[in-house]
Amino acid sequence: MWNRKELKARGKERFQLSYWKCVLVAAILAAVTAGGAAGGISSTYGSTAGVGFGSGGELSREQLAVITIIVVIALFAACIGFAVRVFAYNPVMIGCRSFAMQNSKGPSSLKELGHGFKNGYWRIVKTMFLHDIFLVLWSLLFIIPGIIKSYSYRLVPYILAEDPNISGTEAITRSRQMMNGQKWRTFVLDLSFILWNLLSAVTFGIVGIFYVAPYKMQTDAELYYAIKAQQ
Repeated sequence: MWNRKELKARGKERFQLSYWKCVLVAAILAAVTAGGAAGGISSTYGSTAGVGFGSGGELSREQLAVITIIVVIALFAACIGFAVRVFAYNPVMIGCRSFAMQNSKGPSSLKELGHGFKNGYWRIVKTMFLHDIFLVLWSLLFIIPGIIKSYSYRLVPYILAEDPNISGTEAITRSRQMMNGQKWRTFVLDLSFILWNLLSAVTFGIVGIFYVAPYKMQTDAELYYAIKAQQ
């Protein structure tokens, strides 16, 4: 059974051996993760708040036209954001995971960032699409099931980075099997970074960029190998 302190120690060691590369890759990973999350439509819909009602609580033709245009723009922006996430952000994220996995074994090259585009691109796109859809569907059943399933599917990017020819359902099934009995311990591992995250917040993200994010990224790669070794 893997030990949390030993895992973090290995992650810190591997991160510090390739410090600037890890900082750059972790920054890219954070950017695509945030960009993917921003692909939703809630912020765009928020712009309808300024549209008022006509007299008597009814909407005039002009107001209906404005609302219709805003909704169309919101849907278009949502589709663009979703497409960027599926076809660009997810493959880049796989490349970041591949870099961390290679860095766990020895000095890694920044060329690994293109791993998701050069190795089974369409299979990666389809698998991560399924991954995201499943998480959304589980999240619709309230927050807790969504969180639990996010841990069940946590290893999918690493499985894809290691074997880009694996089918989508097989990658998701394998992650679920590997995380069986590991979800709570992984949750505790995530909680162990909470003080680092707070320090990052009070330093306006500076500590996060130059220390916490790459440290966490490399520790997650070590987690994958530790769980895989147990299988």
